[in-house]
Amino acid sequence: MEYRIHPKTGDKISVIGLGTGPIYETQEKEAVRALTYAHEHGINFADFATAGAATFRYAGTAFSSVRREMLYQVHFGADYETGEYGWTTRLDTIKRQVDWQLRELKTDYIDYGFIHCLDAPSDWKAYQEGGVLDYLSEMKKAGVVRHIGLSSHTPSLTRRILDTGMVDQLMFSINPAYDYQHGDYAKGSASERMELYRCCEAGGIGISVMKPYSGGQLLKKESSPFGRALTPYQCIQYALDKPGVLTVLPGIRDLEDVRQLLGFFDASAEERDYSVISSLTPGDVTGSCVYCSHCQPCPAGLNIGLINKYYDLALMGDALAADHYEKLEKKASDCISCGHCDRRCPFHVVQTDRMKEIAGYFGK
Repeated sequence: MEYRIHPKTGDKISVIGLGTGPIYETQEKEAVRALTYAHEHGINFADFATAGAATFRYAGTAFSSVRREMLYQVHFGADYETGEYGWTTRLDTIKRQVDWQLRELKTDYIDYGFIHCLDAPSDWKAYQEGGVLDYLSEMKKAGVVRHIGLSSHTPSLTRRILDTGMVDQLMFSINPAYDYQHGDYAKGSASERMELYRCCEAGGIGISVMKPYSGGQLLKKESSPFGRALTPYQCIQYALDKPGVLTVLPGIRDLEDVRQLLGFFDASAEERDYSVISSLTPGDVTGSCVYCSHCQPCPAGLNIGLINKYYDLALMGDALAADHYEKLEKKASDCISCGHCDRRCPFHVVQTDRMKEIAGYFGK
């Protein structure tokens, strides 16, 4: 397993976590077996915006003895009173649901308590005026909630809520379809979405990725906007390459799904390569480095993705970016302008020009 450290909370988070949406349909014994296997193989992050109430019981059984080794996202607004997922901003319902979820999960605390699924300004208004935000804040002050998160599909509203400074974690839908304006949740332009990811990284806000396969759309040739099916590993690598991303949360149903996810770490670079999507790169992203490292290896030894990332973060006001850049063994000024990266970049970035620009900015 590979892990990333949350820049604000210090949590060590597995780069692949558990999206629990479909597991409620699985028989309890098999579901618990799958969840236990995931923990035994290093997965330590689970999201509980699930599709059915049984998931909480399954997770409580599987993880109660190792609760301190797991990190939970619990959503203040997900309603399971009917047995299936519902969405609400009613304070009384949310209080009952949070109490019930804690009992089912056999825990007395929540690692990341989420402002749940706000996609319109009216949702945010209702969340505040109805008292839910105050309730979540009170739970944090009491120590029941360790950190506050936000789940959304809308970049503009997300930026507005992040600007309050209360959010440490963002759950956002990141995949090639949505980022390039294909699918029901493809909200915001490609450049607006990328700017959100960079903003999160600059502000130390961790991103957990939902819907990495675009609801399965990308895994089938008939529904993929790229005219061919992508693999789960291509989609996972795509999300992990985005700024600010700490973990990707594909939905699991059973043990076989967990085993397939863990196969990501044995997959070759070619199996993870998603450069086929460059054929549909929209104009407002073409020429913008997305730190995918398809340009590697650099003949001069530059880590081109990191050099670009630290430059972008510095431009956004990240005070530590220049220090991180300074610690790189090879700087932009070491570029020999061989053009190797220019030829390999699937997003048509002229990195040789970019290196001159970055060298001028940092003075080396």
